[in-house]
Amino acid sequence: MRLTPGLRASLFGLGALVLTLLGAWLLFGRGTSPLQTDLLAMLPPTERQPVAEEAVERLSRASGDRLVFLLASKNDDDAKDAARTFGAALAGKPGIASAIAELPPFDLDQLTTPFLPFRFHLLTAADRALWQAPSPDVAGMLTRRLNEPFGAGIGTRLTDDPFGTLQHWLNTQPFNRSTLIPEDDLLTAHRGDTTYVMVIATLAGSSYDDQIQRPALASVEAATHTVTAAHPDVHILRTGTMFYAAAARAGAERDVHVVGIASTVGIALLLIGVFRSPRPLLLAFLSTAIGVIAAITITIAIFGQLHLLTLVFGAALLGEAVDYSIQYLCARANAAQAWNAEAGVRQVRPALLLALATSLLGYALLGMVPFPALRQMACFAIVGMLVACFSVLWLLPALARPAARRPVSPALSRIALSWQRPVSTLAQARRGLVVLGVLVVAAAPGWCLLDHDDDIHLLISPPAVLEQDTRDIASIAGMGTGSQFYLVQGDTVEQTLQHEEALTARLQAMIEAKQLDAWTGVTTMLPSAQRQQSNRDAFARVLENRSVLADAAEKAGFRAGALDAFANAWPGRPMTLDDWMAMPVSMPFHYLWMGQRGHAFASIVLPQGQDDSAQLAAAADGLPGITFVDKPASVSALFGRYRGYADVWLGAALLLVGVAFAWRYGLRAAPRVLAPPLLGIGLTLAALGYLGQPLTLFHVMALMLVLGVGANYAVFLREGEPHTAQRPGAAYAGVLLSAITALLSFGLLALSTMPALRHFGTTLLLGIGFTVLLAPVSLPRETSR
Repeated sequence: MRLTPGLRASLFGLGALVLTLLGAWLLFGRGTSPLQTDLLAMLPPTERQPVAEEAVERLSRASGDRLVFLLASKNDDDAKDAARTFGAALAGKPGIASAIAELPPFDLDQLTTPFLPFRFHLLTAADRALWQAPSPDVAGMLTRRLNEPFGAGIGTRLTDDPFGTLQHWLNTQPFNRSTLIPEDDLLTAHRGDTTYVMVIATLAGSSYDDQIQRPALASVEAATHTVTAAHPDVHILRTGTMFYAAAARAGAERDVHVVGIASTVGIALLLIGVFRSPRPLLLAFLSTAIGVIAAITITIAIFGQLHLLTLVFGAALLGEAVDYSIQYLCARANAAQAWNAEAGVRQVRPALLLALATSLLGYALLGMVPFPALRQMACFAIVGMLVACFSVLWLLPALARPAARRPVSPALSRIALSWQRPVSTLAQARRGLVVLGVLVVAAAPGWCLLDHDDDIHLLISPPAVLEQDTRDIASIAGMGTGSQFYLVQGDTVEQTLQHEEALTARLQAMIEAKQLDAWTGVTTMLPSAQRQQSNRDAFARVLENRSVLADAAEKAGFRAGALDAFANAWPGRPMTLDDWMAMPVSMPFHYLWMGQRGHAFASIVLPQGQDDSAQLAAAADGLPGITFVDKPASVSALFGRYRGYADVWLGAALLLVGVAFAWRYGLRAAPRVLAPPLLGIGLTLAALGYLGQPLTLFHVMALMLVLGVGANYAVFLREGEPHTAQRPGAAYAGVLLSAITALLSFGLLALSTMPALRHFGTTLLLGIGFTVLLAPVSLPRETSR
């Protein structure tokens, strides 16, 4: 059964309405926004071990719902008053579940008491060496303990820890390492002449949830204004996943507004000027809008969310999706009163389908990259292009039945013809080879200047102020970043802890060599059973002989019986994993113990104060069960590998497009039609070299789109020229119109706040510009006359 044009348009319109309603529900009807601001979710898995990838995710979520602030002032009282004000201003506000500035009253003994049963099994390396000496100076150790000054941190009582061994061990713990100490019921640090006071807030939900993020940001800004109004000398440092997610979202929204609004307004003014009627503008935008709506709906339906990169890229898709309707509307305008909507479809269908095929080829290759953000972009583009093209073939004929009142702007046609004739004629003449040689010679230095850069930071660009605040807070609070870590694995809990201790012995050597500041791991707080037994054995020679302890105590000046309770506690018991997990003080560090994963157990060790991946990786060389994980470096390496693969894919795509052109135009004409996108790619690479832009994965992906778009222009001109013989330059005018709309959208990506999209936009700006100028090369010899 053959569908009539009206029925075909009705069915297409019904499908578009269903997609629009489904898209509206997916976007607004489920309570949470599908916009994905989690930058890690955009990255592909890069670790060979699934456990390592899980560890990356675990670290990223360890403090994902917390916000950390340091209020700094050179006036101690101002910093503390400001912290109290800030905490009170945040507590209970929208998006904030809790905010803590002042510590609840507590006894420091409550922190040390849980460790007392294990005191004989916990020793620092220095104390273990003293106790394992052939003749340990027991009396001397007791004397030094008696004369130790009172510490400001967590302290043990003399009678519970007469040798100070537990105190020394506690001093090495992560919770006792920070420069922040309780002072006036506030966590306070002093550096130079500046006082820092910490305030911690907990979000009422996920950092990436728009309904939590926006009110929480407003609450933080209101609290900041309250504090700075009362204490203008106080500076507030902030960090937290929410701030990074919000910065990424704000950048994406800015890009969408710049690209979407600017390209829409620019394209609208351009279409009005060229067609001199509002009807073509409305038809072109209707076709494009249906394509974009379908792309949003299908992408969210398949992936469940929409990445930031996809959102901004989608705003730029306007410029390519409108190409199909422009070619149909140009055919309508050029036909004048001889216009027939169905005949117009038959006229442009071969060009549209061939152009669609070349575009889809580029996006399909983009979708082959195992990179979630790029796959989403490819899906978005493929759906958008397909629907926009078929809206021209099925919907517009029913809406564009009346003939156009005016042809395409004669001024644009004259401009097009003034460039088309000399370029096409030159391409046919022998001196065209000379010009080609000159272009190659001019481009060669640019190709030689090309370099590559696969750094992950080309994907994202957080605000410099936020990055500096994060570094300062990490330094003052003694926190690691988690982007570089060691994954420790073993067949049992004990073997895992022993493997970790072998690693931390090397890390300690790096600390002594000033190559590392510190590390945080489970065995810092929970030694292996083997290590604990060794510690107990070191004590045994003294504590299993009461007379030796009594004589040493008397010599050191202790009164008789003062150490009886300590001696009676011998031998205590070793600390187990369950003991450590049950301690309140260990709760912030539970994420370091991953537990059983498959047939093995796993833990995480975080180094601090060293960014050199080579040095950190060397510390794990030859150690069983240890894997050094550097997520930024592994993603960068992946980018590099796929950039290399993409070069091959680009060559393969050129070959496939060449085959398609040979099938359509013949072997002799195919090179001429392929020349514009091929030369456009070559000249774009040269320009990037001259601009000093290192080649990235995103440049190569953009070059694939240059191939698809450039091939479109060659096809539109080659197919359209025979139908506009009575209007010289009209076909090329339509191609120029398509190119300008693409430049108004894709080219604006060069202004994006996201480095990856800037590279995309710059490459497309250059590539589209070169290919459209070279499009007349595709014309056959007789057309150039």
